[in-house]
Amino acid sequence: MRLDKYLKVSRLIKRRTVAQEAASASRVSVNGKVVKPAYNVKVGDEISIRFGNSELTVRVLNINEKARRDEAGEMYEVVSEKRD
Repeated sequence: MRLDKYLKVSRLIKRRTVAQEAASASRVSVNGKVVKPAYNVKVGDEISIRFGNSELTVRVLNINEKARRDEAGEMYEVVSEKRD
């Protein structure tokens, strides 16, 4: 699944266009490398997202194309959450 779609389906970012913009602006990295919105997400990847002064890092647990709201939280686990 594309990174921008994963971020939207897992509800880490509210809209896919916002996820595309974040990845294009180098605010999203996977396994320590800055990636583009078309990056293919795999189980086990660690995704870091910078929101202003804070950073959220999650590990991909599964990929579900059509996750409902109550299933979205099961797609990842929070590794770290930094706020400045």
